Amino acid sequence: MGTLQRLFWRSTFNPLIVFGAILLAFFAFRANSTERAILIVLALALLAAESWRAVARARRTNDATGAAPPRRLANHRPRDSPMILNHALDRLEDDHGLDPSPDSILEAFTDAFESSGKRMYPHQEEALLHIVAGDHVIVATPTGSGKSLIAAQALFAGLATGRTAYYTAPLKALVSEKFFDLIGQFGAHNVGMITGDSSINPGAPIICATAEILANIALREGEEADVGVVVMDEFHFYGDPQRGWAWQVPLLELPQAQQILLSATLGDTSFFVEDLERRTGRPVSIVDDAVRPVPLHFTYSTEPVSEVIEELVATHMAPVYVVHFSQREAVAQAQALMSTSLISSDQRERIRAALGNFKFSPGFGQTLSKMLRNGVGVHHAGLLPRYRRLVEKLTQAGLLVVICGTDTLGVGINVPIRTVLITSLVKFDGAKMRNLGAREFHQIAGRAGRAGYDTVGYVVVQAPEHDVENARRLRKAGDDPARIKRVQKVKPPDGEVSWSQKTFERLREAQPEKLTSHFRVDHAMILNLLQRPDPVPAIAKILTDNHEPATPRNKFVRQALDIYASLRTAEVITHEDRAWRAEHPGRPAIHFSKDVPDDFALNSPLAPFALAALDLLDPEDADFALDVVSVMEAVQENPTPVLVAQRKTARGELIGKLKAEGVDYNERMALADEVTWPRPLAELLEPTLQMYAKTNPWVAGHELEPKSVVRQMIEEGMTFTELISRYDLARSEGVVLRYLTDTYRALRQSVPHEYRNDEVEEIIGWLGRLVRSIDSSLLDEWEAIADGRLTLDEITGLAGDGTTGEEAAFGADTDGNITFTRNKHALRTAVRNAMFARVEALDRDDFGYLARLDPAWDADRWADAIDPYWDVYARLGTTADSRSERFFSILEDPSYADLLQAGMGEDEASDWLEGHKPGRLWLVMQILDDEGSAEPETGEAEMTWAMWALVDLDASDDTGALVLHMIRLDER
Repeated sequence: MGTLQRLFWRSTFNPLIVFGAILLAFFAFRANSTERAILIVLALALLAAESWRAVARARRTNDATGAAPPRRLANHRPRDSPMILNHALDRLEDDHGLDPSPDSILEAFTDAFESSGKRMYPHQEEALLHIVAGDHVIVATPTGSGKSLIAAQALFAGLATGRTAYYTAPLKALVSEKFFDLIGQFGAHNVGMITGDSSINPGAPIICATAEILANIALREGEEADVGVVVMDEFHFYGDPQRGWAWQVPLLELPQAQQILLSATLGDTSFFVEDLERRTGRPVSIVDDAVRPVPLHFTYSTEPVSEVIEELVATHMAPVYVVHFSQREAVAQAQALMSTSLISSDQRERIRAALGNFKFSPGFGQTLSKMLRNGVGVHHAGLLPRYRRLVEKLTQAGLLVVICGTDTLGVGINVPIRTVLITSLVKFDGAKMRNLGAREFHQIAGRAGRAGYDTVGYVVVQAPEHDVENARRLRKAGDDPARIKRVQKVKPPDGEVSWSQKTFERLREAQPEKLTSHFRVDHAMILNLLQRPDPVPAIAKILTDNHEPATPRNKFVRQALDIYASLRTAEVITHEDRAWRAEHPGRPAIHFSKDVPDDFALNSPLAPFALAALDLLDPEDADFALDVVSVMEAVQENPTPVLVAQRKTARGELIGKLKAEGVDYNERMALADEVTWPRPLAELLEPTLQMYAKTNPWVAGHELEPKSVVRQMIEEGMTFTELISRYDLARSEGVVLRYLTDTYRALRQSVPHEYRNDEVEEIIGWLGRLVRSIDSSLLDEWEAIADGRLTLDEITGLAGDGTTGEEAAFGADTDGNITFTRNKHALRTAVRNAMFARVEALDRDDFGYLARLDPAWDADRWADAIDPYWDVYARLGTTADSRSERFFSILEDPSYADLLQAGMGEDEASDWLEGHKPGRLWLVMQILDDEGSAEPETGEAEMTWAMWALVDLDASDDTGALVLHMIRLDER
C-alpha cells in the first residue's frame, strides 16, 4: 500500500478538503477542455497539499521543540545479517542522510516490516503515523496486541533522525529481554543497556534501561539530556506507591523528548494528554482501538488445585502459569507436582538435551534441576536471574508444561502461556492482606494466550479452600435434596480476607482504576537535581509543578529543605555565599564538599547519616576497611533470611555450649532469647544516630540495622555459594544477590574518595566481581554478538552453562586460589578464634585439648601456668565481651624489644626475626577476663593476666592452616 493510500485509509485527510476535490473533479468533466484541465490541476493540488499536511506538522513540531542536531548512527551490521530494521536504516541514511522526511521514515519502516511477510494491525499503522508526525503517543491496547512493534517504530524513528532513544521497563529481566530483542532488529552496536548493576555499550543510540535510570538522568540533566525519544513500557507502574515516581519524572523533566507510553491496563488517560500537551506544546495521540488478537476464556474453579493442574495439562491447555502471591507457596506447589507424571519420556529427553551442560549450583539449583526435568518450572523474584532466564527459555521452547510462580510474569516478559491459573484473589501488599485490584487482575490474566502461539487464552481462578471443600461436600450429596439440605458448609476463617465467585466476576468486568500520582522527594532526587548548573530553579519547579494535587502547604518543599539542611550538616554539599558567587561568575553556588565518585548517590534513607558516620572511624585502625563496610551495611535494607539464619546459628551454638556447661533449661532458653545476628559497630552507630536526629528530624521513623553479611564473607573468606550453604539459603539466593548488589552499589557510589584506602578499594572491586560472577551473562553475550562470535539465535538458545565466571572469596588470586594469609581479615578472625579457644579450654581445665593445640606446651605446662591465676581469681570470662577488642591485640610487625617484653629469650627472638621478612610474624596478646572476681565490690576486671603467642605467616601459607606458637601465660 502506498503512502497516500495509507494516509487516506487511516482517515488522515480532512473530509471537507477531500469532498471539495471530488466536486472539482465532477465539474471538470462537465466543462470544456481548457476549464477541465484547470479544474483537474486544482483538485490534484488540493489533494497533494493535504497529503503533506502530516509531514509539515512533524517538521514544525521538531523545530518548535528544538530537537538535538542529528547524530551519526553507529556502524551497522553487514547487509547479509537478519536485522531487517537495521538494513532499512542503512538504506534510509543512504537516500536521505540523517534528516529524512516523516513520510520516508513511514515508508522505510512499513516496507521493512512487510518484507517479512507480515502485516501491521490497523492500530499499529495508526501509531506509526502519529510517531513519524512527532506526536506523543499513549498506547492502551490489550496484552498480545503488538505493543512491542510500536516501541520498535518509535526507536526506528529516533535512529532515523539522529535522536537518542530510551526504552524503559520496570524489571531488569524485562530490560535484558528487550535488549536482546532490539539487538536482533537494530544490531549489537546500536543497542546498549544500563541498569543499577551494569552498563553495556552505554554510548549506543538506543538504550534499554530500568525506569529509575532514565528518571535519574532526567533529574540530573533535564532539558539538556541527550534524550530524544522515550518509550516507557508497562506505564501502569506510574501508579506504584514505591516506584511510581520514576515513571512520572521523565514526563516532568524531559520536555524535549517524544514520549511513547505503553500499557494494557492504563484506564483513564485524559490527565496525561492534558499535562503533556501543556508542558511540551506537542500534540498527544491516543491509540486504544484494538481488539485482543487472542480472546480470553474465564473460568472459576472449585476443584482442588492439584487436580485442576493435572486436568489442564491432560486437555492440552498447557503451558500453565500457576500464580501465587508468595514465593514459599510457589515452590511448595512445584514440589508437590514432583510426584505427578506430567510429561512423556520423549519430553523428558528433549528437556535433558536442552539443558545440556547448564550448571546448577548446590542447594536450590539441584531442586530446580529435578523440577525442570519433570516439566515444571519456578519463577519468582527470589530466584537467581540466570535460573529465571532458564525457565523463560525452556517455556519459550515449549518444553515446560507448568510454571509455578508469583505475579512476576505479569510484567510483560515474553513467555508464551496458554493458561493462567490464579490461586488466590487476595495478596499481601506490604501492610495488609487485601483483594486484588482490577488492574492487577487484568495484568496477570492478560498473560494467557499469545498471538502466534494460541487461538484462545484460558484464565482459571481458583476458589478459596472453604469453597472447594463445600463444593466437594455438595458433589458427595449428589442430587438428593435431603442430603443437600443436610450439608454443613464450611465458613471462611474468621478475620481473614477472602474472595468468592462474585469477586471474580466483578474483577473480570471491571476497568482498570485511574492511575494516581506517587511523587516523592528523597536525598537521591535532591542530589541529582543539585548537579545541574543552576539547581535552585529546577528544584523549585519540580516541587511545585508535578502531578500531585495542589495543596496550601506544599509538603515536598518542606521535605526538600530538611534534606538540603541534612546534606549541609553532613558536609556533603557546600552553599557558597554572595561574595564567592561574585568572584566566580557562572559557577554553581552549590557543589559537593567532598571528592566523590562520578556516579555519587545516596540510595537509602539513612545514607547521609552513614556518610557522616564515616568520620567517626580511625583510618589507622586495622579494621578500618571492614568498619567502612559495616557502616554502609547498617543503612541497607535487611536481607531477612540471612539474618534469621545467622541468629539461629548463633543461638544453637550458645545453647550447645550452655548445655555442655550444665546450665539448666530455663536459664539456657532465657540466655538464648537474647541472641541476635552479628551487629558490628552497633554501640557506636546507634547513639550517634540519636544525636544526629536532633539536628536532622527527617531521620525519625528510619531504623538503623547493623549487620554483618559482606563483612562476614570478608572475614571468613566465603564465596556466595559458601554463604548460601552455611545458612541453608537456597530458596533465597535472589534475595542474597540483591543485598550484595545493593551493598556493592552503596560502597561504590556513596563512599567519598578520602575514605577509600587501598583495602577499601580492594573490597569494592572484589564485591563487584563476585556479584558479576554469580549471575552476569549479559555482558559476555553482548560482546559475543558484537564481535560476531555468536549469532542472536545461538545466544537466545538454550546452550551454555548458565554461569559466566568462578566465584572468588576476598583475597583470592586470579586463579581463584587463596594463600592462607592473603586475606588479612580472615587471618585476624582465625587468630582471634584460636586464642579464645585456648581461653575457653583454660576455663574448663581441658589441658589435654590445649596440649594438642600446642605440641611445645604439654598438659602439665598449661596447668602449672594457669594455677597462679586461680589462686587470685574465681572466674575466667568466656562471654562475648570477653572476646571483644579490649581483651585482644595484634602487633603485625613486632620488634626485637616487643618479643623480649612478651617473654621470649634473646636468642630465640633473634632467630625468629632473622628467619622472616618484615610483616611475616605477628605478635598476639589475649588478655584474660577475670570478671572482677578478685574485687567483687567493684565488679571491674583487673586485666592483669594474659597469654602471648607468635603467628608464623610463612608456615601458615605452607601448611594452609594457622601456625601459632605459644610464648607465655602469666601476669602482664
